[in-house]
Amino acid sequence: MTAFTTETSATGVQAPSVGTARTRVEGRDKVTGAARYAGEVPFAGLAHGWLVLSRVARGRIRSLDTAPVLAMPGVLAVLDHRNAPRLETDYTGLLGMRPDPTCAVFQHDRVPHLGWPVALVVAETSEQAREAAETLVVHYEQQPHETEFTGEHPDAHPVDGHMPAVTRKGDLDAELAASAVVVDAEYTTPEEHHNPMEPHAATARWDAGRLEVIDSNQGATWVVGELASLFSLDPASVRVRSEHVGGGFGSKGVRAHQVAAVMAATVLQRPVRVVLTRRQMFSLAGYRSPTSQRVRLGADADGRLRALEHRALSLTSTVHEFVEPSAGVARVMYDADAHHTANRVVALDVPSPTFMRAPGEAPGSFALECALDELAEKCGVDPVELRLRNEPARGPVSGLPFAGRNLAACLREGARRFGWADRDPRPGARRDGRLLLGTGMAAASFPAGAAPSTATATAHPDGTFTVRISAADIGTGARTALTLVAADALRVAPERVRVRIGDSDFGPAMIAGGSMGTRSWSWAINEAAGELRDRLAIGAGVPPEGITVRSDTTAAIGALAPAERHSYGAQFAEVAVDVDTGEVRVRRMLGIFAAGRIVNPLTARNQLLGGMIWGISMALHEEAVRDHASGGHVGADLAGYHVATHADVPRIEADWIDDADPDDPVGIKGIGEIGIVGAAAAVANAVRHATGVRHRTLPIRPDRVLSAVEEVPDARPGS
Repeated sequence: MTAFTTETSATGVQAPSVGTARTRVEGRDKVTGAARYAGEVPFAGLAHGWLVLSRVARGRIRSLDTAPVLAMPGVLAVLDHRNAPRLETDYTGLLGMRPDPTCAVFQHDRVPHLGWPVALVVAETSEQAREAAETLVVHYEQQPHETEFTGEHPDAHPVDGHMPAVTRKGDLDAELAASAVVVDAEYTTPEEHHNPMEPHAATARWDAGRLEVIDSNQGATWVVGELASLFSLDPASVRVRSEHVGGGFGSKGVRAHQVAAVMAATVLQRPVRVVLTRRQMFSLAGYRSPTSQRVRLGADADGRLRALEHRALSLTSTVHEFVEPSAGVARVMYDADAHHTANRVVALDVPSPTFMRAPGEAPGSFALECALDELAEKCGVDPVELRLRNEPARGPVSGLPFAGRNLAACLREGARRFGWADRDPRPGARRDGRLLLGTGMAAASFPAGAAPSTATATAHPDGTFTVRISAADIGTGARTALTLVAADALRVAPERVRVRIGDSDFGPAMIAGGSMGTRSWSWAINEAAGELRDRLAIGAGVPPEGITVRSDTTAAIGALAPAERHSYGAQFAEVAVDVDTGEVRVRRMLGIFAAGRIVNPLTARNQLLGGMIWGISMALHEEAVRDHASGGHVGADLAGYHVATHADVPRIEADWIDDADPDDPVGIKGIGEIGIVGAAAAVANAVRHATGVRHRTLPIRPDRVLSAVEEVPDARPGS
């Protein structure tokens, strides 16, 4: 046995690692190409699958001309509804969610939307598979389809989703009638897509009776559970590995390509890889639903709310009921004597939407925070002051206490650093040549949750440690953050700790989603490492095989007292609007956040800035457009779907205030999503301040700006 020794600073105590800026532990591998992504891991005898997607928006498959395709060079098989393995779809998956039937490919001849998987062609090479897939002729019985989303669709109905669909307290009509000031407005947001840098990819193979999947996902144990249920397998007989993930944003769960790869590997008994193209991702990877939202606010003359109604409508597919809960943000942010919220959906012949960075909060905050701005203007109250006057003491709907609510501190610090006090509230008062200048702000919140997870920590005879957890680093810097957490729990330098992630064999753990990943994983690692440190401290030597401790946070997280737990933020933006071209440019942006203890300031700032930039993109660029004649997208690629690029990113700054969570052993909350919440509203409010025109429809395109300023003559310079 080898004795355990600690590493200390000159003071005799190991300096804390959490809170120090650290470059990514895998950074060198990524910039040198050594980091392998799901589509790059080599396998002997690897075959390649290519999905064939429907070209009609609704109907049935009458026949497939597979014989000519099977005769093409290199083609090994064509799977479709006539010969594919049968799947089990009647089960409940992660966090109590039902599976999207789109992933249960080739089970019937129905086509519920354009881009529905109808076949998989498998060949020796990717090029052969693609050529054969594009050659396959599919005959359809086409049926009338409906893809147009409107705010007054007659089939709209409430859906609970991961929160209750409807909440009500107080007499809304009475409080609105008694209000000195009323805002009643409708806001719309378009369909938006994730578009991670790395396309979705999966390789499946059978090895000694065990299924192994090399995948790009947001949670290996999540994928294990879904695949085991679909294929009626013992979860212990399925292993999912995900070495590196090039972005996910909510889209990398269980999708058609993984299931198709497992089917083909089962039929052919050899490894099969399926990679989605960028265009296929628009149909198969999920997206954020468009929304139509009505907000009604009633307030006293000083801006204190008496009535708040937030009603949101989103779309879903005809095969899966998914709701974008945009009205949920109002249930946390502001209280009123009458407080009504509702999330409704309408089913159309379109692909299923899914979770996308800050689901509900991102579009919901645009509507709510713009409405608050409109109320501030009507009341003659500063927008920051209006929000401070409406700070609730408890959860507006839940009635639960807040486990720390530092929104007011974010608002005050943001206003100070942005120079908000010097703002002239009059619209169109500031000009720079032909440009109109304006400033706007918005508040933000996002839930700060934690889910049960397991982890192991191992001490080795050479004084190093290995931590294993089924976490997923989807580009957030999770590997590095977890290394710092483990080092502090072990009271050693980070260089002595190796964190291994992305393997379902490490045991169940929370996914990278809902801004809960790092918090959940850190909790488990802190428990395992702390117990290991205690065992080593009693003088036990380390045997050659090492000493391993395993943790499970199920009991600890289950014991948390009910409370409203959230991260908060305040977004500030300055824009320049060219009324001759309609261009809107964001000149500077500041976000101040209360997001718990910051583990790694370097990667945390990256996450917050990334969210804010995506908010700029949401406000000014992103808009997936459907051709309702075909039911498909116009420009389903990164040429036709516009996102913010380097030229669109201004002076932008993200910072935070002290905000440790006393209920969390590491004190952290979550930062992956709070950065985008409120960002689009801040930009839209700034455009209103610059031009005097309120834009309630995103994105704020040049043509919309031009049309609006033509209706307001004094918005043009020189008028």
